[in-house]
Order: sequence, then structure tokens, then C-alpha cells
Amino acid sequence: MTKYREILRLHSLGFSQQNIAYSSNVSKKTVNRVINRAKELNISWPLDDNQTDAVLEQILFPKSKANTAKKIPDFAYIRKELLKNGVSKKLLWTEYMEDCRLNNEQPLMYSQFCYYIQQDEQKRRATMHIARKPGEQVEVDWAGDPAQIIDPDTGEIIAASIFVGVMTYSQYAYVEAFINEKQQAWITAHIHMYQYFGGVAKILVSDNCKTAVIRNGGWYNQQVNTTYYEMAEHYGTAIIPARVRKPKDKPNVEGSVGNISTWITAALRNEQFFSLYELNKAIREKLEAFNVRLFQKKEGSRISLFLAEEQPLLAPLPATPYELAAWKKATVQFNYHISVDRMLYSVPCEYIKRKVDVRITETTIEVFFNHNRLCSHARLHGRPGQYSTIVEHMPEDHQKYLEWNGDRFRKWADKIGINTYQAVDAILTSQRVEQQSYKSCMGLLKLADKYSAERLEAACKKALSYTAAPSYKSIKNILTAGKDGPITDQSQAPESTTNKYGITRGAGYYGR
Repeated sequence: MTKYREILRLHSLGFSQQNIAYSSNVSKKTVNRVINRAKELNISWPLDDNQTDAVLEQILFPKSKANTAKKIPDFAYIRKELLKNGVSKKLLWTEYMEDCRLNNEQPLMYSQFCYYIQQDEQKRRATMHIARKPGEQVEVDWAGDPAQIIDPDTGEIIAASIFVGVMTYSQYAYVEAFINEKQQAWITAHIHMYQYFGGVAKILVSDNCKTAVIRNGGWYNQQVNTTYYEMAEHYGTAIIPARVRKPKDKPNVEGSVGNISTWITAALRNEQFFSLYELNKAIREKLEAFNVRLFQKKEGSRISLFLAEEQPLLAPLPATPYELAAWKKATVQFNYHISVDRMLYSVPCEYIKRKVDVRITETTIEVFFNHNRLCSHARLHGRPGQYSTIVEHMPEDHQKYLEWNGDRFRKWADKIGINTYQAVDAILTSQRVEQQSYKSCMGLLKLADKYSAERLEAACKKALSYTAAPSYKSIKNILTAGKDGPITDQSQAPESTTNKYGITRGAGYYGR
């Protein structure tokens, strides 16, 4: 801006216009115009302090308002339309001209139209420096340029995605390569990153990949991926996803991606790797050198700043690393089980036909309903179709059925008497499979309710006198016929009339 105050001050001191021009770094013509215009308006030195150069410019040379009558474009509408495919400034200007014609308004020419749009864009490009606190925030993203791995068997070149995590205060970086950018790789990268840093930052600023954010509608409508949220909860950090197409929300990682592409990915361009392990080993060597490299515009390096000011403020790592979990929905079937990877796990029977959320880890299956944990099972492996059933999940009548077994029948029979015990034991061992005899045992023991325990004991004793393996039917027949009375002692039986020779018919029979 022209130094109007300085020109008027030097003029009041008697300096020539040429010397004033040299001192004020303007042309002699400009000095002449200012002095003449000031004389016309009776403006002279000294001036009030509030009469700045900007104020004097408005007084001496007010801007022409010829264009004020022209219609100013709707910049918000123009910004929105320019994002659409095929829409250009020329097209928008044509529509703007037509709108002005219909409304009898004076339009801007195309050059002015573009100029005003450019001025609006420049106003919107204003940036602000945000002072970061040590240990407060880490930014994560996938690098744009992948590394390469050669398949040792086929020679095929496989792209390896590069994960980048950066502490925002010290710019201390972590880099690791993965075969893909799926959920397992994303979570594993975070676990390794926190182990590398030796602590956890309070805030985690992530990219908008599906492994991090399910829906991102700006600051006010974000839905974080369930597994990602669970991992953050395990480490005690808060996820603040960057907005869509807003790289300035995570400027540190965006800037580091470029540096890493140069100093790590590009630096390894002439080397060949035949496994992910080899690639990550080389990346780690380059990463150490990258973090040790001195800053250009400030003292120290990334690692020195991190160790001195940032690492002591990080939250400690949890006792155990996060265990990666997958989530799925399942419906509880009529047999009060859900199917996970062709294995079946029980759920409380009152949730039959309800949809539940299932958390799956390598070792555990957890079932949730409306965010409440219902139960957990050790994960089954091996032959498909195995069942993991918790008795408490079963209906009461199903639980009672499971309670019946050979030992219980024997204990029940033993309470009635030794003969009943022997009869039940004989029935249990009479079948090839013990379960085949459960109904007979149940029927036999139920006879005590109908005939009394004493009569059942007597009937079993009598049946055992006939055979060592009595049946339910034979004992029941004894009770039904009332033949369960005391057995006659052989010592009190009447003396036999038979002779010692065994001939019972007599001589008269043969003398016929």
C-alpha cells in the first residue's frame, strides 16, 4: 500500500517530490497525485493517529462504485456446482447471464466473474496454526504409493500397502507394510504402532477408510467401526475421524506420507523383496534413519523431541495387547444355539428367534443383545457341527432330562433297598448302550409311588430269586399279581412223599 502519511509528512518538511518518491518507494507521479489531491481536499500534516494509510486511501482516492450495481454471483452455489462432473465456470457464467437477463439485472463480464470467484476462493484458503500438546494426538493413514513384493514361486509383483502413524507434536513416525488394507491389517498396525511408541496418545485421528469409519457425515454425524472402537476402548484413547476430503484435519500424517514416500518407499525402489518380513525389515531400518534425521528449521530430530517431551506424557500400554475380534449378527434358533463358522453355541433360551451380535476372537465367542453381554464360550475348532452348551441356557424340562444318568438311577434305587439297587443295576447293564435302559429304570422306580417302596423292594427280591437279570416287566407282573409276599422258607416245607429212587407211579400202574 502507498505510504500516504509518509508522503504528506515529508512534503510538509519541504522535501522535493523526487526525494519523497525515493524515500517512500513510489514513483514521482504518485507523489504528485497524492500532494495535489490532498490540496484539493485541504488535507495537510499533521494528521490524527486514526488516519491510517488505508483511511487516507479511501478519502483521497475512493474506489469507483460502478460495479456495485452489477449482480454479485452466489459463491456458495458456485462452489457446490463446480464439484459436479462436467460443470465449468463458463457454463455457470452462461447460466448467470441468463438469470440476470430474466431479472433485468446488470451482469459481470466473464473475466470479472472469474476474478470474483478467485477472490472468494482465496478468502476460504485461510489457514491457522494449531499448537499441539505433547502426547495428545496421533494421526494414522495409509500411504498413497504402495511398496512391492515379488512372489518367489510365480514371480508376480504384489502391491504392499504402507501404514503410517505420526505423533503430531514431535512428528515421530511409525511405518509398516501389509498385504492389504483390510480390518485385520488395520488393527494389527495400530497394535504394533502403540508398542513401537511405548505408550498411547489421548486422541487418535484416523482416515475415512471403512475399517475405521462406517459413516462420516462431518463432525456431527460420524459412526466409527465397531472393531476399531473396541480397540480404542481397550487402549483408552478417543477416535476423532478426519472429515471426508479434509486433509487439513490430519496435516501431520499427510505431510509425513510425502516424506516417507521419499525417504523410505522411494529409497527402497531398487531393492527386491520376496516376503513381507523382508520388506518390513528394510522399512524399519529406513524408519530409524528417518526419525533420527535432524529437522531443517528447528533444533533436534523427531526421536529426540519424542523421547524428551512426548513419550513421558503418553498413557501406559494395557497389560495385554488388544485381541483382534470380528463381529457378526446371528439369529438364535429354536434349539437355543447360534451358528458361528459351522459350530454351535448356546444362548439363554428366552432369546430364541432374536437377533444377537456375536464377537469372535481366536479363542472366545461372546454374544451380545442390545449391547448387553449375554454369555461367552471357548471357541470350538476342528470338526464342524460341534456344540458348546451351557446347561443354564436350556429350558427347565430340558435340564431335567440331562440330569438322568446311570449313577442317579442307582442312587435312587439304593435309597429303596439293596434288592432294588441290584435290579436297577442289572437293567442298566442289560443293554448294549446304557441310555437304552433309562426308560425301564424310570418305570421301575416309579412303581414305588404306586405300590410303596417296601412292596417294590420285596418284588425285586422275589424277581432276583428267579433270575440274576430281572426285567421291568417281570417285577411289575409280580406287583400286579400280588406275589410280592414273603418267600416260603425251604426248611419249613412239608416232607416230600417221593421215594429216594424217583419212581412215583407205584407198582399198580405197571400191573395193568
